[in-house]
Amino acid sequence: MITVFYDGKCGLCSKEINHYRKIAPDGIFIWQDITESVEDLNKEGITLSEGLKLLRAKDNRGQMHIGVDAFILIWKQLKRWRLLASLVGLPIIRQIANTAYSAFASWRSRP
Repeated sequence: MITVFYDGKCGLCSKEINHYRKIAPDGIFIWQDITESVEDLNKEGITLSEGLKLLRAKDNRGQMHIGVDAFILIWKQLKRWRLLASLVGLPIIRQIANTAYSAFASWRSRP
């Protein structure tokens, strides 16, 4: 199972995660809203503050994927999203996506 740690109080984040939940095959994901329960995140050595900044997903082997890499991991499991995962996984596109996602995350976490 892939555990996805997301911010359930972020409107855009919740909307996107809810879409993935609707289309995801059963038995692939555990969806962990870190604003409702932070214990699992803390077990990974991640504070709530850190968790709120960037999406995280822990794969079947226990490796944590952060930011764009977490999205790629999720998309690889979703039938109609696999092509996007492959495209965003290309080095130059991944670099651009990381820059854009980091900018969004910084903007979103402003006081």
